[in-house]
Amino acid sequence: MGPLGQYASQVHGYFTFPKLEGEISNRMKFQGKEKLVWSLNNYLGLANHPEVRKADTDAARDYGLALPMGARMMSGQSDLHEQLESELASFVGKESAYLLNYGYQGMVSIIDSLLERRDVVVYDSESHACIIDGLRMHIGKRFVYPHNDMDSLRKQLSRASSLAKKTGGGVLVITEGVFGMSGDLGKLDEIAEMKKEFNFRLLVDDAHGIGIMGENGAGAGEHFGVQDAIDVYFGTFAKAFASIGAFVAGPKEVITYLMYNMRSQIYAKSLPMPLVVGGLKRLELIRTKPELREKLWKIATSLQKGLRDRGFNIGNTQSPVTPVVLSGDTPEGTNLTHDLRENFNIFCSVVAYPVIPKGMIILRLIPTAVHTLEDVEYTLDAFSKVKDKLDRGEYATGKIVDVL
Repeated sequence: MGPLGQYASQVHGYFTFPKLEGEISNRMKFQGKEKLVWSLNNYLGLANHPEVRKADTDAARDYGLALPMGARMMSGQSDLHEQLESELASFVGKESAYLLNYGYQGMVSIIDSLLERRDVVVYDSESHACIIDGLRMHIGKRFVYPHNDMDSLRKQLSRASSLAKKTGGGVLVITEGVFGMSGDLGKLDEIAEMKKEFNFRLLVDDAHGIGIMGENGAGAGEHFGVQDAIDVYFGTFAKAFASIGAFVAGPKEVITYLMYNMRSQIYAKSLPMPLVVGGLKRLELIRTKPELREKLWKIATSLQKGLRDRGFNIGNTQSPVTPVVLSGDTPEGTNLTHDLRENFNIFCSVVAYPVIPKGMIILRLIPTAVHTLEDVEYTLDAFSKVKDKLDRGEYATGKIVDVL
């Protein structure tokens, strides 16, 4: 069953594969009861924004879900696909962009297409699974550096550069703009500075940064003022855009190369028209309604300050992603989460062993623009109460609570 599947009989449908029902918002139903939800990446509240819902509805009515029928290269091209790509490229300050059907699949294919045997890769140890799976397809050499350890990155770049001279290949550095579990940022400014010392290209996965980081929401590169130093920029529609799909942006020659070499796109049906039209509306709102981003940060700042003031460890997050790190074993984590859901009506994600080391529990909160300050205060009070119970050993039953 694997490290997660071994618990399936105890946790399926509750801790794993839970069903949230109703309108996507700060409050939804779980097992028939309303919960305050902190587990959705609906950062800007676009999922149910009236303009977005209208655009999605009108596009579904006008085009259906089948159009365009076929892969982009063969029969699935449209003016609207090209328009969205052009507007995305402009938004993130790149020459060209290309739509991807899915973020995970897209990143795997980007890495597979960019690299050949002679090339050397250097990547952050906490890179997302899509990056790791993409690198598994690379038959050349790769070096990993401990998360955000710039001294180690410099050493690995030195090794990679020496090796690349022998192989005749290039060096690619891969990191994230916002790390989705810890909430801290990739040190893009320091990595960009290393370009003065080493010859490499930089690929940034900014799935959690696009739409929320930077003065205009153009991502972590804009936040650091180093967007020009990012050679290949990746963003997804599954977070701030509240949709499906992704895009890759960079120099025209690189994007054209990817268009003709990414197998996951060449052999896949084109992104359906309603998702493209909806993407255009979402991008318009991200560009023209900074108040959505301001509301998100107001909620995130209030939540994180409140947690810190109450003595909670939320790590080094510099983004809305808010991990609450507690000490305990897997049964304690699940029992605590069960208490939050059933007695405090708070739904958030729990992460425990084997996803993270033994002895740790992480409750991952995602504030959004549709949350309220009242939601924050209620959650802070509830977390203080369950933390006291955890410290007193009330969740230490030795087994996962029976939820079935």
